[in-house]
Amino acid sequence: MTSIPTLTTARLCLRPMRSSDWPAYASFMASERCHYMGGPFATDQAWGMFCADHAQWDFYGVGALMMEDRESGQCLGQVGINAGPLFPEHEIGWLVFPEAEGQGYAFEAASALRDWARAIRCLPSLVSYVHADNTRSCRLAQRLGAVLDPTAIGRAPADLIYRHFGRRAG
Repeated sequence: MTSIPTLTTARLCLRPMRSSDWPAYASFMASERCHYMGGPFATDQAWGMFCADHAQWDFYGVGALMMEDRESGQCLGQVGINAGPLFPEHEIGWLVFPEAEGQGYAFEAASALRDWARAIRCLPSLVSYVHADNTRSCRLAQRLGAVLDPTAIGRAPADLIYRHFGRRAG
């Protein structure tokens, strides 16, 4: 069984998922706010995604961590590294709950997880699959230092693929 890390930043604790995170996650996934991810999603679809986010730790040594405000303990969203049959490459992604949007939490969390992936997991590269119309996530990927990689294999035709470091392995 893979040990799921807990990472800390100046404002955040990036921690393993808990069942108590489900209601906020489900609400986000049922909303229009996740339409760039292919949503809104029905409860059963969202539950499958929630479980897969956690199960990837055992299967692939990567997965999702919840963003928690270190001061208040409030869950603010999720950051994760996806792997497996649905992802051509290790993908770093993020989602921020509405009340936490626009405060730099996704940048802080994704930076910490990206650095962990490079230093601890020794991943040669990460990508982010970002819907071309999702300008905020495109800007965030660029702020994280990622560059467009037109040669990378995407998940969906409307996705732009940002490479965070290195080249695709193999």
